[in-house]
Amino acid sequence: MRRFLSQFSVALLALALSGCGSSSGSSTGTTQTGPPPSITTISCPGGTQYTAYAGCTIVATGGTPPYTFSLDSSGQYPTLPEGMSLDSQTGAITASIIGGQGSYTPGIIVTDSAGRKAEETDITFSINGNNAYMSSIFPSTSIFHHRVDAATTGLPVDTSPAAPIYIGYQSATVKAFFGNMGNAPWPDGIPGIEVPYNQPDVPVTTNQYQSYFTSGPIPPYAPVEGTVYSGGDQHVLVYLEAGGGNNPALYEMWSSSFNGTSWTDGSNALWPNANSDAMTPQGEGTSDAAGLPVTPLLANADEVIGTGTPSAPNGVIQHPIRITMDNLLNYWVWPATQTAGVGTCSDSGGMISTGTILSQSSPPSSCTMTGPAGEIYRLQASVATPDCVASSPQSAIIITALRDYGIILADNGDSGGLIGTPDPRWNDNDLGCLQSLTLGDFEPVNVSSLMVDPDSQQTQ
Repeated sequence: MRRFLSQFSVALLALALSGCGSSSGSSTGTTQTGPPPSITTISCPGGTQYTAYAGCTIVATGGTPPYTFSLDSSGQYPTLPEGMSLDSQTGAITASIIGGQGSYTPGIIVTDSAGRKAEETDITFSINGNNAYMSSIFPSTSIFHHRVDAATTGLPVDTSPAAPIYIGYQSATVKAFFGNMGNAPWPDGIPGIEVPYNQPDVPVTTNQYQSYFTSGPIPPYAPVEGTVYSGGDQHVLVYLEAGGGNNPALYEMWSSSFNGTSWTDGSNALWPNANSDAMTPQGEGTSDAAGLPVTPLLANADEVIGTGTPSAPNGVIQHPIRITMDNLLNYWVWPATQTAGVGTCSDSGGMISTGTILSQSSPPSSCTMTGPAGEIYRLQASVATPDCVASSPQSAIIITALRDYGIILADNGDSGGLIGTPDPRWNDNDLGCLQSLTLGDFEPVNVSSLMVDPDSQQTQ
């Protein structure tokens, strides 16, 4: 009690010395009366990637003007869509080019002149992707564009002891690790962006694994996949258009961040001519565990919607879709070039060196784990189409692709994680239909008869 009375007496003295608590002025010692500041803006328009933003102004009331505006940098909320900026004095949000894609719900803070703050965390910026280019990366002869369904191609089941999805994962459902608001307040999926042939190069520093480039056409507004806080791998995917006498190229980075004038990543990969079937070198890896390109293997809303609408799509997916398992086998098969897995395989000569390529035509005799990086699995013809596709047109198109082009084992992660781009045009309820399928509904495909060379994507 004595301690409380002493503090109370000091407080009364401070009030007397400050003019009996007058609310005039803006000094930090001023006692405020009246309502605190608040943000009255309840929504902002969406936009489309790689276009200018229509604009939005955050409006505040209450407190003691003038106000300053800022973004929550605690890590609990995303930034504005890449390329967009907030004017700290006016509250105006603008962008000459929107780089980001998906649904972002940042924390927007207003601070009045007396230092009182309010935060709004319910304004979502919905940015449509602009990803039609993804489905045309690499030649039509690439394995990444080849059907694998038995009825059309006659490709057999891969009977290698390395090939099946690990039995412990077969009960896992197929889950769309992409969509609209499924990862709110962050975009849901791995974004990518197309840039013109004359996009300026900037420095890139790699600090963990392999590096194929030390500078690249990576704009400051390139979208980044989440953060460590949100569970994202911070992939950055940039497709450089052909032009100026140069071929189109694909730049991919992992664990990436922009530092004002340059980029830092944990690893990167480059396909300098995306018109060729050339692969990255065996064993050197890329920005995913399987040494595969990420961009052309993502499900994206543009290819699914086609010329239709999000509720009545008429598109088609003509490539295998990336999928994750808890653990890959510690080997890879064509068309992968690397792995990060567990388990061993043996043949007549004993244990096969881990971290090497396995042959589908001359398979090992036994394995302690299954599911090598790069293995393609197709939805079995005997598996019935789920009833929910009748009211899930986006899932219907994806499930057709799972029969015709399959899934490709690309990385470690939750078993059954199907990977695509973030986009507000995805219908999360529709995509929930995919969970009617389990990994046990898929069978491995022996694509060795298609391979021309293990160092090339080309098929015959």
